[in-house]
Amino acid sequence: QVQLVESGGGLVQAGGSLRLSCEASGHTFSSYAMGWFRQAPGKVREFVAAISWSGGSTYYPDSVKGRFTISRDNAKNTMYLQMNSLKPEDTAGYYCAAGRSALGIAVLEGQYDYWGQGTQVTVSS
Repeated sequence: QVQLVESGGGLVQAGGSLRLSCEASGHTFSSYAMGWFRQAPGKVREFVAAISWSGGSTYYPDSVKGRFTISRDNAKNTMYLQMNSLKPEDTAGYYCAAGRSALGIAVLEGQYDYWGQGTQVTVSS
């Protein structure tokens, strides 16, 4: 069992930056692929970023590539999402997730077993 708690959300102006954190409980954090998803009101949940268990591989959709950076510190059981050049369309609830993937990295919701409760990011224009 893994419990995930996100933090770092807030209100920021367009062009600004935020850093989200996801702290995991348990002693097996380093064995999980991790990811970030987001969901805006009335929209489906969207993949934002993924990182392999070692941190050696990352993946982003085109919508955030070059602006967002995912990272993890296995010694601290924590994953991060650095978000730069934020846009109003980035406004959403952001959720971290953990899963065991045979490929070591996962980009689909169904590949994740554990989810946090989310943190809200609001970008004003």
